Amino acid sequence: MPYFVFEITINPDSGQKIARFLESYPKYREAKARVKAEREANGETDQRMFRMAFAKNEVEAEKLLTTPREGQPIINED
Repeated sequence: MPYFVFEITINPDSGQKIARFLESYPKYREAKARVKAEREANGETDQRMFRMAFAKNEVEAEKLLTTPREGQPIINED
């Protein structure tokens, strides 16, 4: 399965994530390098996020990145 790289923006009106497919890569290191390069090129003030997903196809990867997670985050208590 390949790694899919997306540019994600958040709709200010609805809060919904909007994903735009950039490219797919057969290897993790290649996808990671692309995400890192995009983040560096666009700076911290930019409202876009760059993410990758490991999935069977582009549609599944987009769904993984845009679907809100259920439940509360786990807080590590020591």
